[in-house]
Amino acid sequence: MKEKDWNHIAKIEKAIVKKYGREAVQNPKSSWDEEKEKDYIQQLKELFVKEEAYDEQSEKVEINGFLVPKKLLTKGTNKNCPVCGKFSLKSNDDVCIIKYDCCHKCFINYVENREKRWKSGWRPEIGDK
Repeated sequence: MKEKDWNHIAKIEKAIVKKYGREAVQNPKSSWDEEKEKDYIQQLKELFVKEEAYDEQSEKVEINGFLVPKKLLTKGTNKNCPVCGKFSLKSNDDVCIIKYDCCHKCFINYVENREKRWKSGWRPEIGDK
């Protein structure tokens, strides 16, 4: 095995110091103290909490034979129109469901130009649909 050339190592170290500064070649333990240790441990704890929250969100749940990320499942949203019962995927349906509690098609058929009647509680009969 080849013996180390300490002069060559010293020259490389001097070149590194010249280009990047003294901190680039010093031992990391030389500037470590109790305060930095406590700060590091606190950062590790915060990182652990964030990773736990992320793992919980990215957890997958099986629904009808498919794995779906848990974060996509929201309890408060209903994509079915309460009036006609059809499933809606369009953004204009979302707006109508939020504002008028019906899909866009039902809005056109029953609500448009009759907002007062709709807001007073009128809904179409099953035979009207």
